[in-house]
Amino acid sequence: SFPVRLPSGERYWTVLDSSYRPVAVADEWLLHVRLGQDRAESTTQAYATSLSLLWEWCAATGRDWRAAPGELGRFVFWLRYYDSDGEPGAPRRVVRNAGRVNSVMAAVREFFRHAVAVGAVDGRVLDALFDVVDDIGLPAEVRGDRPTGLRSRPRHRLCEPERVVDAAADEEVLALVRACRSARDRFIVLALWRIGNRRGELAGLRLQDVHFVPHASRLGCRVRGEHVHVRRRDNPNGAMAKSRRSRVVPADWLLVQAYDQYLLERNACLPARPCDFLLVNLFRGQIGAPMRPAALNELFAALSRRAGLSRVIRPHMLRHGFATNVVAAGATLDELKELLGHVSFTSSEVYIHPDRERLRDAVDRVGSPRPAGG
Repeated sequence: SFPVRLPSGERYWTVLDSSYRPVAVADEWLLHVRLGQDRAESTTQAYATSLSLLWEWCAATGRDWRAAPGELGRFVFWLRYYDSDGEPGAPRRVVRNAGRVNSVMAAVREFFRHAVAVGAVDGRVLDALFDVVDDIGLPAEVRGDRPTGLRSRPRHRLCEPERVVDAAADEEVLALVRACRSARDRFIVLALWRIGNRRGELAGLRLQDVHFVPHASRLGCRVRGEHVHVRRRDNPNGAMAKSRRSRVVPADWLLVQAYDQYLLERNACLPARPCDFLLVNLFRGQIGAPMRPAALNELFAALSRRAGLSRVIRPHMLRHGFATNVVAAGATLDELKELLGHVSFTSSEVYIHPDRERLRDAVDRVGSPRPAGG
């Protein structure tokens, strides 16, 4: 997989063959994902990485990619167990877990659907990718109002253990804050924790999106109180808001205070002053350039080690921590949905992590029946 910068400045990722030339049919699809579907650069990176594995397998086994759908069971086995660094005759070990294999196969299926749509392969290859099953056995809540009929189900899907989406605990976040060596890093940690932005949303914020003055009406904004506007843009640093719908997220005094301290540090860096992005490189890389989303992962990995935490905290775990705290404070599901920028309530439910004390309190609030006079 390889990044490509278009003349417009937009970036996407493509797949190169053994001669370091773009694989035309894969490149066409990935460019369509980036521009036609208006997806983020990181999405094309994930898809390109998955497709590069398919092309690597085809090259290693002498297969033509067009014939691959008929032998995807072998490809799944290769993904699961093939180790290029393994010793010959050594016992097989799992190289990729079931979740990673399923992610690769999801990208492969979407690619072949596109290949069929543009006539690059025969439509019959989809029979090897999907099973057609009757949905009569689905619960009425799942089936909804649509009539009973046939539906497609992906094949070659491994059984994954139930995943618990973890949230960063308050104690872990405070340890990260104490491990920060700059006002910018403290602001990043607190912003992800106090307003629940995704890393791409935070890295894509511009200075004009931050309304932390007491009377935002002076800025031409009618929203009351300190807040941040999250807007979807194509940014040169690869950051992009996931939702196409803009939203406003209120901010508290803790984040406003951290922001003020960061601005003092930012303004002291002369190359950073002309940049209209909120987060800029101050200490390494191209000083004054906007931070890339991947830099936030690197920052959190370093902070986790410096704080002596037992695990590496990822930026998205603070988004879950934000949702957990908001619900614990009494927010309703519709409020959480708006704060997180979700389209459906189902997406928001994933972010609710009640701890054992809250579950205990919920049970204790239920009154016990007592006999009269007892």
